[in-house]
Amino acid sequence: MAYYYKLGKIPPKRHIQFRQEDGSLYKEELVSSRGFSGIYSNLYHIYSPTSIQSVGEPIPFKTTIAKDYALKQTHLNTSKIGMTGNDFLKGRKMLFTNADVTFGLLNAEKLSMDYYYKNAEADEVLFIHDGNGHLHSQFGTLRVKQGDYVVIPRTTIYKLEWDDEPAKILVIESNAPVETVQRYRNDLGQLLEHSPYCERDIRPPSTLEPETEKGEYLVQIKKQGYLHQYIYEHSPFDIVGWDGFLFPYALSIHDFEPITGRIHQPPPVHQTFQAWGYVICSFVPRLFDYHPQAIPAPYNHSNIDSDEVLYYVEGDFMSRKGIDRGSFTLHPGGLPHGPHPGTVEKSIGAKETEELAVMIDTFKPLFLTEEALEYLDENYPMSWTE
Repeated sequence: MAYYYKLGKIPPKRHIQFRQEDGSLYKEELVSSRGFSGIYSNLYHIYSPTSIQSVGEPIPFKTTIAKDYALKQTHLNTSKIGMTGNDFLKGRKMLFTNADVTFGLLNAEKLSMDYYYKNAEADEVLFIHDGNGHLHSQFGTLRVKQGDYVVIPRTTIYKLEWDDEPAKILVIESNAPVETVQRYRNDLGQLLEHSPYCERDIRPPSTLEPETEKGEYLVQIKKQGYLHQYIYEHSPFDIVGWDGFLFPYALSIHDFEPITGRIHQPPPVHQTFQAWGYVICSFVPRLFDYHPQAIPAPYNHSNIDSDEVLYYVEGDFMSRKGIDRGSFTLHPGGLPHGPHPGTVEKSIGAKETEELAVMIDTFKPLFLTEEALEYLDENYPMSWTE
């Protein structure tokens, strides 16, 4: 995250003596990105973060690409998806993947985590479509709610505690750091006046309550296609304080302020996050274009160097027919796409939209996974036929 934050108790300087009440030293841990050249935070543990009891056998945890899938416009009718499983990891159905990003859905009747989790190779973004809960991590507790993007830097150890209600979560795994958009920032990283959100909208962890008991604590660590099973002799949440720029945070899609104009604005005005190889955008309720001859429906478009995925969250999706809440569409580079027949004329004179959607645009081709195939809408590629 591009601003400084601290929580709990910390010493006046980094890398100096900081003692517990019994006279022993707190154990300092630097969590840094891009070696020592990116953002970082310093954490202070009661126990050593390197102390473990045992390492179990790794469990395969891979995504398999669907073979021989033709180049075509794609609709995954995941609006009809049932419960994918209550376990936070086993319940994920990852539907799209490439070298930069993998994403899919988790649908849980009663979300559960009886372990701690660390993604050691990817930042994660959880878009909370349904449900509310708490994200507990070394950095403290963060309340998360419906409509939130929850950005979790890689190597963060965390556990979700969910309210007594179903959870629907769009899960994004990013092989590069997820960042605020560069053109929204000044030279020092502060979000500028024209940014559609600012630091006031970003919610870091708010409370820090160290877990001091010893025992057996399972931490599942994801790396290179496996979940590695680590048993710690103390809770990984034994932090008494920390400070820095690297921490999990939440940003609500409802706090994204849309940029509008007299004529139709291109998708970059909706950009919310950036990462190497792809972007995340938010389509939110907004006034339509106000030129007297404006056409609110988007124009036909040929991607020559990106694949475009829309995840439909809420509302009436003006340019699409047969799309429901929770569906995905993929419009791949190399093919033109645009509004369905009849929707252009129908849009003329409309003043506003109440739609909510998340868009993920990648700059390398996306692949469907084997798990995605069961949700294919076979009629979608021909849905532009008059």
